[in-house]
Amino acid sequence: MKKKNNLIFIVTGSVCSGKTTFAKKLCEDNGFIYLDVSKLIKDKKIIDSYDKKRECFVVDVRKLNRELIKIIKKSNESLVIDSHLSHYLDPKYVDLCFVMKTELRILKKRLEKRKYSKEKIRENLDAEIFDICYNEALGIGHKIIVVSN
Repeated sequence: MKKKNNLIFIVTGSVCSGKTTFAKKLCEDNGFIYLDVSKLIKDKKIIDSYDKKRECFVVDVRKLNRELIKIIKKSNESLVIDSHLSHYLDPKYVDLCFVMKTELRILKKRLEKRKYSKEKIRENLDAEIFDICYNEALGIGHKIIVVSN
């Protein structure tokens, strides 16, 4: 796919790994446009259902990707897309994928501060331990930079 001169970056990683802080700083330092995927999901009603066990909404990733691709194609600005789901975007639309990593002790404190259940904390710590976002992004074919914070 022939791309415009604008750059498209995605920032992914476990919940509470520092994605938003990193993405906003990247935008601030470089004059890029920040795209809050959580807001997009709510605005475009891309939620399929609510998972009571995991205490979270289930997102239709195909619909989300269609919306993100529309935004990318329309944009003449460089974008930073912030979401733990961003790495599901086809790599042909993305210049670089940043995967956030956080020390487990710090991540656990952040998850507890959000008052997550013990099960949800364990699930998110496991996602970090097993590098789920990194391995999925790698498997999809993204060019990756790992950022530890």
